[in-house]
Amino acid sequence: MKRYLLLCLALVMLLGPLRTHSVVHAATVMAPRFEVDPFWPKPLPNHWILGQTIGVSADSEGHIWIIHRVGSLEAGEQHATTTPPISQCCTPAPPVLEFDQQGNLIGHWGGPGAGYDWPESAHGITVDYRGNVWLGGNGRGPQSGRGAINGQDEESKAGDRVESFHDNSILKFTQDGKFLLQIGKPGHSKGSNDVENLRLAAKTFVDPKTNELYVADGYGNHRVIVFDADTGKYKRHWGAYGHKPDDADLGPYNPNSPPAQQFRNPVHCAMPSNDGLVYVCDRVNDRIQVFHPDGTFVKEAFIEKRTLGSGSVWDIAFSQDPQQKFLYVADGENDRVHIVDRTSLEVLTSFGEGGRQPGEFYGVHSIASDSKGNIYTTETYRGQRVQRFVYKGLAPVTSKDQRVVWPQH
Repeated sequence: MKRYLLLCLALVMLLGPLRTHSVVHAATVMAPRFEVDPFWPKPLPNHWILGQTIGVSADSEGHIWIIHRVGSLEAGEQHATTTPPISQCCTPAPPVLEFDQQGNLIGHWGGPGAGYDWPESAHGITVDYRGNVWLGGNGRGPQSGRGAINGQDEESKAGDRVESFHDNSILKFTQDGKFLLQIGKPGHSKGSNDVENLRLAAKTFVDPKTNELYVADGYGNHRVIVFDADTGKYKRHWGAYGHKPDDADLGPYNPNSPPAQQFRNPVHCAMPSNDGLVYVCDRVNDRIQVFHPDGTFVKEAFIEKRTLGSGSVWDIAFSQDPQQKFLYVADGENDRVHIVDRTSLEVLTSFGEGGRQPGEFYGVHSIASDSKGNIYTTETYRGQRVQRFVYKGLAPVTSKDQRVVWPQH
């Protein structure tokens, strides 16, 4: 009996420090901390109002760019535009808006013009390292019939149905709204292996190291496609796991099934990192897939894997440290922003919850970070806004779900 007690005491003395070390280690996991800025941006002029706000980008000067869907406003939100006006409220803001760090509106433009095909339903905005502004679109519009024969893709061996929609283009402008380049034509897409057209492209990003344009393509296609950002010349494309993409109907997402071997619609972002990896939002499949720039698959991770509906991985931004140690993932179905360790792809903590007050989200759609480390989000559906979350430095993770990150002073 005495020997047994001595043995137990020895085990306690041996394991006790290990357990204490484990607790301390868990308590010192660090992650970026944010607070919502309820005073940013300042009110818009001219009785302007935002519709579904489906893109955000930060440029090299710290200016914040957003794009919204003018056509998504309800009739009652546009009573100032009738003849005669029904009331003083309101009128749609121009599609593209530029804000400074103080939240002042300093630029605005957008809409149909000569020489290009403005999207029927704008989607995504990126200001590249040279200051050019890129836009996509996911408006379906009337089917042209071009690129399809009796509803069948001309190049499809499996006979999968491929519809050619209106918004099959990417547009490039100067910051003043001068048109520079269009890739693709409305109604011409032949599907996920067409190298001349997009099909409901979701988001773009230009890699400054190679001047290559990465396109998450998208709501109609099932791929990432890469072009030369100056000429629009096709470079390469790939699907999930680096496979050749196809347009077979995968059916609804089932979290209990083996991982899908193709992207589901929409492929919602494709973001190159500083160290030469490409992070892809496979939104409805609830996953991030990581690739080399040539399309070679590296790894994947699921975020809130049980999420159904519109999925959990809507958009990604990188932290602003040189190593880009963290990913910020916009989750528009759960209405959260997840802070993810970029090496392990582990979710460290999340903030936000459903609602319309500052720090809450309703359809958080897009996310970007500026050079100071602040985060900006936009909301689709009836969220219809842009918010700023101020970077407050690294802090120990004390909760997996921070909910609303309200200012502490």
